[in-house]
Amino acid sequence: MPVRLQIPRKCGNFFRDYKMKENKCFKSKINIFALISILFTMKLWEKGIPVNEAVEKFTVGKDRELDVWLAPFDILGSMAHVKMLQSVGLLEEKELPLLLEALKRLYFKSREGGVGIDEGIEDIHSQVEFLLTQELGDLGRKIHSGRSRNDQVLLDLKLFARDGIRRIVEAAGELFDVLLAKSNQHKQVLMPGYTHLQVAMPSSFGLWFGAYAESITDDLELILAAYRIANQNPLGSAAGYGSSFPLNRQLTTDLLGFDAMNYNVVYAQMGRGKMEKIVSFALGNLAATLSKLAYDVCLFNSQNFNFVKLPSEFTTGSSIMPHKKNPDVFELIRGKCNKIQGATQQISMIVNNLPSGYFRDLQTVKEVFLPLFAEMHECLTIAGLAIGKLEVNKDILNDEKYNYIFSVEEVNELVLKGVTFRDAYRQIAEKIETGKYNPNKEIHHVHEGSIGNLCLDKIAAKKEEVTGKFNFDKIDTAVSSLLNV
Repeated sequence: MPVRLQIPRKCGNFFRDYKMKENKCFKSKINIFALISILFTMKLWEKGIPVNEAVEKFTVGKDRELDVWLAPFDILGSMAHVKMLQSVGLLEEKELPLLLEALKRLYFKSREGGVGIDEGIEDIHSQVEFLLTQELGDLGRKIHSGRSRNDQVLLDLKLFARDGIRRIVEAAGELFDVLLAKSNQHKQVLMPGYTHLQVAMPSSFGLWFGAYAESITDDLELILAAYRIANQNPLGSAAGYGSSFPLNRQLTTDLLGFDAMNYNVVYAQMGRGKMEKIVSFALGNLAATLSKLAYDVCLFNSQNFNFVKLPSEFTTGSSIMPHKKNPDVFELIRGKCNKIQGATQQISMIVNNLPSGYFRDLQTVKEVFLPLFAEMHECLTIAGLAIGKLEVNKDILNDEKYNYIFSVEEVNELVLKGVTFRDAYRQIAEKIETGKYNPNKEIHHVHEGSIGNLCLDKIAAKKEEVTGKFNFDKIDTAVSSLLNV
């Protein structure tokens, strides 16, 4: 189609003064794409008054870098938006396929990291409109009808979070499977349990591995709740007060595979920061599980405990002590996961004292929120790899210092013979104090979730139930239909 470009009156003096290298008139020689580039470096909102260079650098911040992560989601949102615009008569029928094909090409290019943000362009929203205008002329400048960059970024962040949560759920599921397999493999291997870091009662590697597996199921429940909040469509709320255009918000909700929409347009904008805080809190709980697991491994791997051992290829050395084999991988998991847990507090400090409406403060939330998913995914992946190779000591309880963990077993045996619990307790305590205690190391735990009845099948069923509720297939169907693939 022919490219038609309207030159804003405010730019007239600049265009008249511009000369080509050959000293010929600008209007007869300038490349149309150079002109488009000039227009877009003036910002979508610019009114002819140049912004101070230091102010511009400060206000743009890290958006050009971070918004690249949002590119495929911004493009998907634009595809749904233009289909809706055509359905309500704001685009001609013949214009829609041109826009969709151009956006589709951009989408797949962005998935391969091929869409960056050019110098002078503020964000991914402006970049996509620039690329469309470069290819389609004035038609590319129509796509912003009925929306604001406020609801665009709201949508981008929700689509990004939705996709990120999916990858976290999948990675958490893989770690869960490793932990459950380890639990079953070593269910007969006993180890001491601790309270106050004092030797307490008999435990097992079956219990220890299984405990972290079940912890992940509860973490997934919280992530599911956060996912349901993220999986609501804000598009059409514009700057936070809706539009006079007859937008069909239900159509974009369906096209993007959302479960629902944020109906109230003011609340849709209020959700900026709130969604990120809720999702980061859910991720932080999963991170807390990994951090605790990593601490256990570091502790149990030390020579003083010697409960578990990492293969040499999973350890690092010292520049001065030739004997060292350090569990750096789990120390870094612990550190990174503790950092992830701090994100909720950071986001809270940014958004908690804001009234309703949009404020530029919210831009800084992206710097905290967007990296969380890659960091969490990396920790889950490396934890699964390392736990899978972890070796366990099968002879821990042969050491006499662990004899006292069987004292409760002795008390219970007396109770079964008719002695009251308090009298049985005192009898065993006296034997321990006088050095006459000689433990019986046989274990008879049969109730649900105990050493002899780990209920691994029940824990696996819990995990399957919660992951099934995410219903990611609905999103796949919607996105495939939108992309016509």
